[in-house]
Order: sequence, then structure tokens, then C-alpha cells
Amino acid sequence: MDKFLEAVAKINSSVNGFVWGVPAMILIMGVGLFLTIRLRGIQIRKLGASLRETIGKLFKKGEEQHGSVTPFQAVCTALAATVGTGNIAGVAGAIAIGGPGAVFWMWISALLGMCTKFVEVTLALRYRERNKHGDWVGGPMYSIKNGLGKKWMPLACIYAALGVLTVFGTGNATQVNAIITSINSALFNFGVVPDGGIPTVNLIIGICIAVLVALVLLGGIRRLGRVTEKLVPFMALLYVILGLGVVIVNIKHVPGVLGMIFEGAFKPSAVTGGVVGSMFLSMKKGVSRGIFSNEAGLGTASIAHASSNSDSPVQQGLFGIFEVFADTIIICTLTALVILCSGVNVVYGEAAGASLTISGFTSTYGGWISIITAIAMCSFAFSTILGWGLYGTRCIEFLFGSKIIKPFMIVYALVAIIGATLDLGLLWDIADTFNGLMVIPNLIGVALLSPVAVKMIRDYFGEGKRLPAKE
Repeated sequence: MDKFLEAVAKINSSVNGFVWGVPAMILIMGVGLFLTIRLRGIQIRKLGASLRETIGKLFKKGEEQHGSVTPFQAVCTALAATVGTGNIAGVAGAIAIGGPGAVFWMWISALLGMCTKFVEVTLALRYRERNKHGDWVGGPMYSIKNGLGKKWMPLACIYAALGVLTVFGTGNATQVNAIITSINSALFNFGVVPDGGIPTVNLIIGICIAVLVALVLLGGIRRLGRVTEKLVPFMALLYVILGLGVVIVNIKHVPGVLGMIFEGAFKPSAVTGGVVGSMFLSMKKGVSRGIFSNEAGLGTASIAHASSNSDSPVQQGLFGIFEVFADTIIICTLTALVILCSGVNVVYGEAAGASLTISGFTSTYGGWISIITAIAMCSFAFSTILGWGLYGTRCIEFLFGSKIIKPFMIVYALVAIIGATLDLGLLWDIADTFNGLMVIPNLIGVALLSPVAVKMIRDYFGEGKRLPAKE
């Protein structure tokens, strides 16, 4: 078994090196830069409008309609999948392997990704369709099929197939594993359960998560929307308050940390003592973990937005700008500052995860905070599992029809038990690889359909016209 896992790790490492190599960096950064230039930096010019459409309408959530959710519920569902362990474990891993400079490249990818996600969401609403149950369905596979025509169907199917494979790792097992890590940390700090009892506790937690996931997903898109619109604001606010507390307590270290981030982006060896010597490695980790967290370029969030009852693709697209801003610029930055300002020991060159971020909180607040971080981590991860469950459902429905949806949801829920009981170190790396693979067909579709999106967006802001979503 060990030899088999070694072989899988070796193959994955080779594929990952290609997927997240120079071509991928050019594609990801290039498409984002291209769209930013075509739209004249719209993610900066219209950031205020994006904030008004999101934060400004928190208490104007609208009414659900058959087969759809409100725009607010759609963004919460997308944020549920976006704001997850990538913000906690992913940032920690990026810093440990790529050095503090990885945070800078995470910011750059987010700045360009805000525009990419804006276009992804706009296209998703433009080319969505109704399924046989009357629900709105959309996303990259539908944009490619309905926007580019039948000859591009293979590309749409490749995206959907990769989406189905990715959700089990990225969206489920790794998220459950993060929940287990945080809960175990709290149990160890308070000596509640002896070492020998941890496997049993983990199994029970896994079963409970599986049941909860099944109940929510089998309840349909509107139940999912109602759960995420309550869970996401709570978890985001809790984490921001805790993170700001760490930064305020260690405010004197902030200027030095910012210096490490900027210097480490271009001279990582100077900050990491030579352990991280490559600027490209720092860039690679920052960009890949940034996408793992904010999903800009993956196209997945547009699947949730396509379920909105909004009749304006561009207006809903503004939510995409907000998502990347909230996820990476605010929450990921807070995570980085918690780790780097708190003074915890970062072993550069070695893999790290949620435990590194948790140690940043405990070093500032004390062991009791592990209970709060466990609650926050559970909220983050559980919401991500729900959001990715929707993505997987839409992808497999696109490939095989609606009859397979419920069996898929049950299998997806049961994967939570695997995530709770097995060591998933390798699975994190495999999930990273599949994320990169999904980027390729999505960005090809975005690039080819960009003239349509650019015209829609210019008409919306320049002439006040609104091209309606496809009926």
C-alpha cells in the first residue's frame, strides 16, 4: 500500500508541476490581465458599486422564487464554498512552502481574479437554462455549450467531469479533515478525550457531518440558500473579529511583517533564511492557494450565482468582485497577519495547515480560544462542503441528467466519513492538482466568450442597458 501511495504521490507531483507551472501562471494571470485591460480596471472602478450591491443590501434579501434563490442567497452559497479552509489551512500552507512573499502574489492574483470572477458570473447568468424540474442551472459548462456551440461540447464535458472528481477532495474530504484537526486541537488542550479515544470521536463527527450534509443538499437549492445566508455572515464576522484582535495585540509587528511580505515576494531567501530560494515558487504557491481559496478562474462560484432569480447578469456579476475582495483581500490577509504577527514558529519548506493558524490564535489569546477557533473552522468547512455539493450536483447533472442527482448527493455526504477517519496529506496535493486542471477549460471558455461579456458590461454601465439572462 505504501508503494502504491508513493507512486500516486510521484505521478501527482509531476502533473501538479505542469498544471501549476509557467503555462498555467501565464493563462491565469494573462486572462485576468486581459480582462482588466479590456474593462479598464473595472474591479477597482466599480468596487464601491459592488459593495453597495452586497453589504449595502444585507437587509434587503428579496423573495425566493420557484427553482431559484435570491441574489443574496446566491452570493452566500458561493461564499459558503469560497470562504473555507483555503482561508485558514491554505494560507498557512502557502506561507510555509512559499514564504511570506506568497501573500503578495495571493494579493496580485486576487486583484486580477476580481475581474475574472465578475466575467464568469456574468456569463453564467447570460447562458444559464432551466432543467426539467424548473430550476435555474448554469456555470462554465453551460456557458461553453450555449455560448460557443455544439462543437465545444467536449470542453464543457471535460470541465463538468473534472468538477465531479474535484468536489470529493477539495469540497468534502479535505474540509472534514480540517474540522477534525480543529476539534482535536480543542480536545487536546482541555484533555477531554484520551489519545486512544480520538479515532472513535472522529468517526462519530464524520457520521454527524454526513447526515447534516445529506439533509441540507437533499432539501434542494432553496434549503441550501436559507442555510448559507445565515451561516456565512456569522462565520465571517466571528473570524474577522478574532483575527483583528490578534493583529491589534501585536500591532507593533505589523510594519515588519508587511516588509517581509513585500521583500519575500521578490527575494524569498532573504526572509526565509535561504529555505525558499525561488521567486517562482513563492508566486506559484501564492497564486495556487489564492485560487484554491477565492475560486477566481475555477468558474465554480458562477454555478451558485446561476441559481439566482436576478434578471441582470452584470448586476449579479458585481457579487463576484465582492467575493474575491472579501475572501482574499480581507480574510486571507487576516490569516497571514495572525500567523506572521503572533510570533509562532513557521518551519519554512515543510507542509503546514490549519494547526499553524490555530497556534497563532492560541499564542495570543491562550488555549481557551481553541474552542472558538474550532467553532469557526467547523462553520467555514461545513459551509464549503455544502457549496461544493451544489457544484458537484450541477456538474454530474450536466453529464448524466437529473436522475443521478440524489444518488450522487448520498455518496458525496458519505465521503465525509472518509475525511474524518483517514490521513489526507496526499489528498490535499491531489485536490490542488484538480483545481488547476479545472482552470484550463474554464479560462479557455472565458477568453473566447469575453467579447460578449465586455459588451454586456459596457452597455450596463455606459448606456444603462441591461441584456437579460437567457430565458
